[in-house]
Amino acid sequence: MSSHRTKQTDRNSPAVLSALGNKYSAEILCAAGTPKSAQALSEDIEIPIATCYRRIEELVDAGLLTCEGRQLSEKGRRTNIYRRTVDELEVDFSSERPAFSQKRRTEAKNQIQDQLGE
Repeated sequence: MSSHRTKQTDRNSPAVLSALGNKYSAEILCAAGTPKSAQALSEDIEIPIATCYRRIEELVDAGLLTCEGRQLSEKGRRTNIYRRTVDELEVDFSSERPAFSQKRRTEAKNQIQDQLGE
């Protein structure tokens, strides 16, 4: 598979840095390699559900996490499921503004990973 690395300096930099700087954000991104609900992420990482929802919102706003759709929970409720949008993120502070180099997740990778059940 090809590497889809993009370099950017944009107005979203503060949101990305802020989201990544918060406790549990990195753990959520690591756990969200496959689609998961907020409840599943909260249980996997062992954090309070309210904290998990706050971090998810910050990560979605920063473009690092996306809502992939909705599924039925074990209790029969419709819940959002989330997956990270990047596999790698590099931050360069050598300029006036931070520049990010990202390796975005491809839809093909998502589909393969879903089929393998990873």
